[in-house]
Amino acid sequence: MNDKRRHALREPMVWLVIALPLAAVVASIWLVVLSSRGGSIDSVADEVQRTGQIQTTDLGPDERAAQLKLGAVLQSEEGMLRVFPAGGEFHRSENLRLTLLHPYSKDADQVLTLVPDKLGWHAEHAPDAGHDWNLQLGDEAGSWRLRGRLPRGQHAAHLGPALEAK
Repeated sequence: MNDKRRHALREPMVWLVIALPLAAVVASIWLVVLSSRGGSIDSVADEVQRTGQIQTTDLGPDERAAQLKLGAVLQSEEGMLRVFPAGGEFHRSENLRLTLLHPYSKDADQVLTLVPDKLGWHAEHAPDAGHDWNLQLGDEAGSWRLRGRLPRGQHAAHLGPALEAK
């Protein structure tokens, strides 16, 4: 008879009983650390009011842009951002405000003032082409707003109302 027994640590089942709970604890700690870091990946730049579980925001500027049938094209090249009107009646003598919204880091958001020129508006700025940018274009009074997205590595984007005209 063979009375020699293997040591418990040489049994694969013992390692499995130790490793599974340990992996669950490590994964839980890692998720808590990731979730506690600053910023929210689903944040929006709009002012949002919360009542219970209902969130509301002012869509007036989007409705106004839809009523005016506004549209624009943004072009980014050689350190210059240009916006060209593509529809509707713009006040060509007024400055415009362009907000570049980072997709997940609010600290990287940028607000630019575009000044009028012969073809549209421009500002000297070169956005980081390593990721997408959410775009908001409006007048300085905030009476209308166009939205768009500049995809990573692209140099042009269409800006339009977030709502359709009624």
